[in-house]
Formats: sequence, structure tokens, C-alpha cells
Amino acid sequence: MLKQTILGAAFAGLALVTTASAHDTGDKVTPNFEQAIPNIPGKTLTALVVDYAPGAASAPHVHSKTGFVYAYVIEGSIESKVNDGAAHVYKAGESWSEPPGATHSISRNASQTKPARLLAVFVADTGDKDLTRYLK
Repeated sequence: MLKQTILGAAFAGLALVTTASAHDTGDKVTPNFEQAIPNIPGKTLTALVVDYAPGAASAPHVHSKTGFVYAYVIEGSIESKVNDGAAHVYKAGESWSEPPGATHSISRNASQTKPARLLAVFVADTGDKDLTRYLK
């Protein structure tokens, strides 16, 4: 029963993140996992899979001020630019991290012909469901 309650709450919260990406230009965000971290009270680990069609991109966005982000390229190649850092293309098997409150001005499939897939893992305050806020 507790497991069902936790999973229901997790997917309800992740639906907000998934819905927010509906205005993007070609990415698809799918909830993968969410779990309170038992040995770090007040923190939750949330994992999302981001699929990019060839040439697709996420809208520029800012991540939660409570959330540390780890990104891992599962398939293809992703171009990313975080804060004032240089844009970089990461290939399958490569990863990077983003500090809390990071501005992600570029996040896109580096290929015009092949799909790309990214696993984004957030460690944020429990109850912080605004993990990504899109810039206008």
C-alpha cells in the first residue's frame, strides 16, 4: 500500500515536468524513477528520460534551485550549454553535471539524422516538483 502511494505521488509530480515539456520543439520527457533518499532526509532522487528526434531541442530552461543534476547520454549525441560554460557535444556513454539553479541555454540532439536519448537524474528537496522551468 505504501509503495503504491509513493509511486502514485511520484508519477503525479513527474507529470508536471512531463507536461511542461509539451511546448518544446521536439523533446519527449518520460518519468523513469523517483525515490526519497533514506539516508539523506529531505532529499529525493528523480530520474527522467529525455528523447530527442533528429535535430530536436529542448527550450532554454532553468533547473530547480534545490536540484543537483547528473546527465548521461544513453544514445546518440547531445549538445549542451550550462550557465556560462562553453557548448559541448556529449556522445553515448558520456556524462556531465549541473549545479542547483543552473541555466540550460542549449540542450539538443547534435545529429540531424539520428535520434538521441538522455537520462537526467535530479537530487532535490523532497516536494520540489518544479525541477525545470522553461524560459520565455
